[in-house]
Amino acid sequence: MVKRSLVAFCLLFATVNQAFAQLQPGFSPEEYRDFLGITAGSVKDTSFTKGIPQNPKFSLIYESPLVGLENKWYLWIEEGKKTAWLTIRGTANNPTSWLANFYAAMIPAKGSLQIRDDYQFQYQFAEHPKAAVHVGWTLSTGALAETLVPKMDSLYQAGYRDFMVSGHSQGGAIAYLMTAHLHQLKKEGRWTEAIRIKTYASAAPKPGNLFFAYHYEFITQGGWAFNVVNASDWVPEVPFSIQTVNDFNPVNPFTDASEFIKKQKFPQKLVFKKVYNKLNKPTQKAQKNFEKFLGKYAGKQVLKTLPEYRYPSYFQSNHFTRTGSFIVLQPTDSYRKLFPDDQEKVFLHHGLRPYYHLLKEQFDLK
Repeated sequence: MVKRSLVAFCLLFATVNQAFAQLQPGFSPEEYRDFLGITAGSVKDTSFTKGIPQNPKFSLIYESPLVGLENKWYLWIEEGKKTAWLTIRGTANNPTSWLANFYAAMIPAKGSLQIRDDYQFQYQFAEHPKAAVHVGWTLSTGALAETLVPKMDSLYQAGYRDFMVSGHSQGGAIAYLMTAHLHQLKKEGRWTEAIRIKTYASAAPKPGNLFFAYHYEFITQGGWAFNVVNASDWVPEVPFSIQTVNDFNPVNPFTDASEFIKKQKFPQKLVFKKVYNKLNKPTQKAQKNFEKFLGKYAGKQVLKTLPEYRYPSYFQSNHFTRTGSFIVLQPTDSYRKLFPDDQEKVFLHHGLRPYYHLLKEQFDLK
């Protein structure tokens, strides 16, 4: 009788424990494998997804319309654990989707974008006044948030408290910004009970500058966000980054060297001034050129797709930095035999299949 009671208690405890299962911090190879399967199940491109296993516990329950610059997101759920995956599609094979990447000037990390006459996206991705982010992916984030946040509200009302934000490539870049946006909504009290947000970006490029990175890493610290990268993949290396003296903290002595130069005696003063200008002016000029072509010119192209869009004032910086906690998948000899470098196949190391291969090797997944 005692033995039966003990068994019954253990079964009850296991059932209750599963019912209240919560997301845990820390990188999980199994969770990332699930993400790869979800992504494969969403995009349905066999050349990109062949051989990627899908977890049968997940169900696709919503696919957003195409919005913004050909952006889309998918909602998958694991009903047994009450976990929702909000996964953002990467770059599609068309010029409009690529425009979201090339529209690469910076804008302040706090502000608003008018995407349509009847929709203005209010955002605060970071608090620091010098924090700045990629304008194209901010536009994409705003366009997707119009349906994504209400779906989260509905899931919350249905008892969901665990949310996974994810995306590969461009989808990973947008996942950075969407994560920051959801954390801000959480901070503002949109959801009265605690929710958990965990992010798996994959092959994501750089979303913003150092001050954005600091904020993002602060709000997700403790193992709540990762960017998984294949060390042979070039996409995480972009966009181009230029650091000028304007990108430093105000107390950095290199921000304004003029006072130091004034204190020097002649002729050292002339020498220091000449050297400083030779170092400073080229980076300032390069930043202005990037803003001109990847901001103002690209913004005019965006208007052809979104005529009601109003592009904002740009932030005078192009200092894109690596952001967040990285899980590096290091290519091995066996990997290079299967995926040898080929200048004709620029996305060879960027697909889901090479990422899955390295994941299995590095973490000994079956």
